[in-house]
Amino acid sequence: MNAINKPHLKNKGPAQSMTGMCFDNSYARLPGAFYKRCDPDSVANPKLIALNRPLAVDLGMDDPDLLDDHGLLSDLFSGNRLPMGAEPIATAFAGHQFGEFVHELGDEQTLLVGEVIDRCQQRKDIQLNGCGRTPFARSGDGRSPLAAAIREYLLSEAMHALGVPTTRALALTTTGEFASLDNPQPATVMARVTSCHIRIGTFEYFARSQQQGALRALADYTIARLCPELMTRPDPYLSLLRWAVDRQAKLVAHWVNIGFIHGEMDTDKVSLAGETSDYGASAFLDHYDPDALFSASDLTGRYAYNNQAFAAQWNLSRLAEALVGLLHGSKARAVAEASRAVKEFRPRYEDYLLDLTRARLGLDGAMPEDRQLIRDLRQLLAQHKIDYHSFFHKLADDIDGGGITAALFGSEAGRYLDWYRHWHLRLTLTGRSSEQCFQAMMAANPLVVPRNHVIERVIERALDQDFSEFYGFLNAVRSPFEEPDDPTYCHPSEDNPALSR
Repeated sequence: MNAINKPHLKNKGPAQSMTGMCFDNSYARLPGAFYKRCDPDSVANPKLIALNRPLAVDLGMDDPDLLDDHGLLSDLFSGNRLPMGAEPIATAFAGHQFGEFVHELGDEQTLLVGEVIDRCQQRKDIQLNGCGRTPFARSGDGRSPLAAAIREYLLSEAMHALGVPTTRALALTTTGEFASLDNPQPATVMARVTSCHIRIGTFEYFARSQQQGALRALADYTIARLCPELMTRPDPYLSLLRWAVDRQAKLVAHWVNIGFIHGEMDTDKVSLAGETSDYGASAFLDHYDPDALFSASDLTGRYAYNNQAFAAQWNLSRLAEALVGLLHGSKARAVAEASRAVKEFRPRYEDYLLDLTRARLGLDGAMPEDRQLIRDLRQLLAQHKIDYHSFFHKLADDIDGGGITAALFGSEAGRYLDWYRHWHLRLTLTGRSSEQCFQAMMAANPLVVPRNHVIERVIERALDQDFSEFYGFLNAVRSPFEEPDDPTYCHPSEDNPALSR
């Protein structure tokens, strides 16, 4: 059914009164150019596969009877029923996709159902992904295949447990239908929670079409929503740019530190809130490879693991271009100020990454030689294709000065031992005991990351309607610093062709 002509869903009964969620849809009060109103398509046979109960409780869904009513929840999270106060809209945005600008993209199969005030009085967006075609849809049936939904659920929950800002999965529902693909898969609807759906591409949408009033309204809304402390600054829009630069620097530093490849850092996928989103082309490293890719669309390596900081700064330059017309002073001054703001990205990113990597190595405080020490380690890991995650645990076991980890480096064991001695000397300068250093490293290095070969195994079983592996792995990634029940969740793949140069 064409999204524009969908009938309004009837919305009566318990779905209104029992959710406990308090909606206040501020984005839907902006002018019509920001979105198109649209209801979800109904689904034939919704079945709840997963509910993020702690997150649901945080959003106000704390009635035990509701949380155990899978029939009602299946209707709610598939889009068959809408909770009271919800105002579903498809949002407008543009974007640079692999460097090429596309003026009108918009939500093609995702609806912003509304904004919920959670128990901490924070505003959160609730989206339904895979709920049918919207007025922005260009192709497809608007459904999300099961494999993509499983990947996002696992990766986003893992990132949250690792302390990385991210969107979160609230619920996963199958529809009783199949997504329209060459290789048909069960269709799903993913309920997703985010601090804010606004992206760099949203600013590009209004700036490129020279809708200056709408652009200013968007900037004002973003500041009020995400960083209200900037409202009293002499130049709040320049402050917004600097705020976004800092958020992106911190986020990408987290990615690189934990060995995460986003895969498609297009400006329509970059959240102003500084949260990881759009997990369709994402994966974690096994062995350390700066040139590792995951997206099949990335033919040039634009979004390779080691290029993510460059890509983020390029994206921020596009945000600066969109905002420059709002900045105070002459155009020349505005361009210079925006350029200086974007140039702040690299040193901030490097400082954040340095601090995060120090923690992985058990280093306390900061010393001038730390940067070179870490650079030398990354070169060794890359040259010898060392597993990026298990290495740090082996190093923690080698914390007493034995140097047994040198065996990992074969003929260059001597070169590694030279690095190891510098690291061990630096470690002793912290004044902490070996046991304290060991515990610090264990607290900074997860035992479980969602490796791609395990995710593929989970997906394969889920496609056969066996979700037991999904539930087991989900529990493991939510407790990444604990020994999992299945030890294979900690092991690298012997050969992972999906991650390649």
